[in-house]
Amino acid sequence: GVVFDGPGKTFRDELFAEYKANRPPMPDDLAAQLEPLKAVVRAMGLPLIEVGGVEADDVIGTLAVRGRDEGLTLLISTGDKDMAQLVSDHVSLINTMNDTHMDRDGVREKFGVSPDQIVDYLALVGDNVDNIPGVPKCGPKTAVKWLQQYGDLDNLMAHADEIGGKIGENLRNALDQLPLSRDLTRIRTELELGYSVEALDPEPVDRDRLLELF
Repeated sequence: GVVFDGPGKTFRDELFAEYKANRPPMPDDLAAQLEPLKAVVRAMGLPLIEVGGVEADDVIGTLAVRGRDEGLTLLISTGDKDMAQLVSDHVSLINTMNDTHMDRDGVREKFGVSPDQIVDYLALVGDNVDNIPGVPKCGPKTAVKWLQQYGDLDNLMAHADEIGGKIGENLRNALDQLPLSRDLTRIRTELELGYSVEALDPEPVDRDRLLELF
């Protein structure tokens, strides 16, 4: 299956009006490629999925969890770091831009935390592109150190008074918004999609249409 972002705003925009506010609009020359690209995907016989009100990440996350629960092995093709939270014994990532494959050990090697800590990690470091606040001056090394020591964000927040220095002050000042940052970075995996993972079987390739398109 090939998943595109659906049209319109998403629940994350409702949670946080400034979500992705720093991101410039899609360039016209990229926007013009979307419909031809979708035509190619359809002609290749690949299921094309768009769901309004959520991001493509959430659709992929829901499909991944459903497939995992049904005993399937799933491969997500993406370069998006947020997807690392979906990795499990049955779900892995491949980045076809650099031909790298990431399983549970790969996530820990790249980020320093396990897949089930990725959401908390992303909430702490924030994201300038998506305009997710995070803790000011908290970089990846600090986030990893905290999560290795305290296990998860809730426990870290409960022991925020133990963190010294300016970074500890920054953490305590960020306590009110950290749950929001976590909600923004967490991929939804319980969407009502109206179809099953098993329905994502390729259709026959339309060679005539592909020749026309190419």
